[in-house]
Amino acid sequence: MREITLEELLEAGCHFGHQIIRSNPKARDFVFESRDNIQIIDLAKTKEGLEEAAEFIKNVALKGGSLLVVGTKRQAQGVVKEEVERAKELLKNDGLDQADSLFYIADRWVGGILTNFSEISKNLQKLKDLTEKVSNERLQEGYTKKEVGLWDKERQRLELLYGGISTVEKTPDALFIIDSHLEDLAVREANKMGVEIAAIVDTNANPEVIDYPIPANDDAVGSIKLIAAYIIDAWIEGKKASSVAKAKEDKQSAKLKDQKQKEEKEAVKTQEKPKKEVTKKKEEKKEENGKSKPGRTKKTTK
Repeated sequence: MREITLEELLEAGCHFGHQIIRSNPKARDFVFESRDNIQIIDLAKTKEGLEEAAEFIKNVALKGGSLLVVGTKRQAQGVVKEEVERAKELLKNDGLDQADSLFYIADRWVGGILTNFSEISKNLQKLKDLTEKVSNERLQEGYTKKEVGLWDKERQRLELLYGGISTVEKTPDALFIIDSHLEDLAVREANKMGVEIAAIVDTNANPEVIDYPIPANDDAVGSIKLIAAYIIDAWIEGKKASSVAKAKEDKQSAKLKDQKQKEEKEAVKTQEKPKKEVTKKKEEKKEENGKSKPGRTKKTTK
């Protein structure tokens, strides 16, 4: 994982915080100074928080966990979709399918995604069914164009809300959130379910509810793109390392299996050898006894 520099963070505008009147007192430790009523974030702490969060995300990927990226504000929507698709494409080119481990929400956080997944899964199933109906002409037989049009309209609505999590089957292992203050509902659900969070925390947010806070500007597109790209790069690196480790483990396991089978064959041969020797000795002894045994003499009568 490459080392990010303070110059990169400065050029991306990560140091601009909110106005003093909008600041959260709990984020005071991240503030370097105030200029013209605007708080300036300490980029040394941004760098430290970003590297810790990236290491956490990398370890989640390394252990085979799943990640949900959340960024519903206008500046973040495009970046979130772009970075997640980039990761999936890179990993797919390496023969790794990430459809079941990397997800995103870019339109709106629907309440219950973590705390009431059983209900959310019904909408996910509905989305799959409608997608199949709209694309399969055979299933449209017996229905009017208006009814098919209503299916497509409902599918588009569900796609907007759940398109990035349509393949989710269980609660994600980690969340990466852009703007923890705006995504307060997602933060509360994750805390309730024990899901660890890495998030961009601006000076108006509470860093204490985030496991891995990244103090930075969450409004500038440059800041969001730099941090999101760094986090996704860590995810990609973790997945690749996991794949290499798994291949190595499989190879070692196959080697041990072959060795065990070889040892078992040798053990069988060792057991069969004494049996053959004993059988041979018995046969030799039987032959000797047969040769040495005197024949019966016939009695004659006078």
